[in-house]
Amino acid sequence: MTQLYFGTAGIPRSSQSDTTIDGIKRIAELGLGCMEMEFVRGVKMNEAGAHLVAEVAAGVGVKLSAHAPYYINFNAHDPAKLIASQQRLLRTAQIASLCGAQSAVFHTAFFLGDPPDKAYITIKKTIAEVLDQLKQKHIRIQLRPEVMGKYSQFGTVEEVIKLCSELEGLAPCIDFSHWHAATGANNSYSEFVSILQQVEAGLGRAALDDMHIHCSGIKYGAKGEIKHLNFEESDFQYAELIKALRDYEVKGLLICESPNLEEDALLLQETYNNLAKAG
Repeated sequence: MTQLYFGTAGIPRSSQSDTTIDGIKRIAELGLGCMEMEFVRGVKMNEAGAHLVAEVAAGVGVKLSAHAPYYINFNAHDPAKLIASQQRLLRTAQIASLCGAQSAVFHTAFFLGDPPDKAYITIKKTIAEVLDQLKQKHIRIQLRPEVMGKYSQFGTVEEVIKLCSELEGLAPCIDFSHWHAATGANNSYSEFVSILQQVEAGLGRAALDDMHIHCSGIKYGAKGEIKHLNFEESDFQYAELIKALRDYEVKGLLICESPNLEEDALLLQETYNNLAKAG
C-alpha cells in the first residue's frame, strides 16, 4: 500500500441505498478511501455482481476488503462444522477476490473449553487446508484472522501474529478496540506503539506497510467486548492510536466499526490529516 486509507465497515449510513455499489460511490463522495464489504450474515453476492463491484470501485478509486460470515469456527468439535467453516471462508475469498478486494477478514474460532495450545493445532491445520484450496483455485487474496475482544475466542495479538508467521497467505487484522476491550488496557500511545512493534517483530516491516485495522468506540466488561460505540461515547483513545500509526508510517486500510460509521471514519481521517499538517 502507498498510504493509510480510511473507510467504513459496510455501506455508509448516508448512502443512497443499501447496495454495495451505492456504498462504494458514497465512500468516494465523502472523500474516504476504502470500504469493508460485510458478508457477516452470509455471502449473498454472485460472480456477475462481484465483477460489477470491482469495476465501480476501480473507477472511483476505492479500496475494498471483505468480512467473512460470523458462522465460522475453526476449532469446532463437529467435523461437519469445520468443513462448513472452510466453505464459508472459501466463498468469501472467491467473491471478494472478484470484487478486487485484497483481504478477507474472519473470526477464527471459539475455544469451546479446549486449552488454547490444543485448539491451535486444529485451527492451524484447518486454515492451512483453506489456503491450499485457494492456491489450487488460483484465488489471490490475503486471509486475515482478527484480533478479538473476548478470551473465549482465539485472537490475542500474540496468537494472531504467531498463526500468520506460520502460514503463508495469512496476515493479521489488528482490531485495536477489541484488544482494549479484552485487556482493559492497551489504550495509550505507548501501548499502541508496542502492538505495532509486536507486528513488526513477528512479521517484518512489510506487515506495517500493508495493515488491515479495525477501530471503534467500544463498551466492555469483565469478560471483554460488549458492543461497539461511537468514539464520543467511549473511553477509546483514538487520537493516540492515530498518532502511533502516523509516527510508524503505517499503510493499509483502517476500517471504522463505530455505529455512526462514516462520521467516525471521517473523524479518524481528519485527525490523521491534521497531524500531517502539523508536521
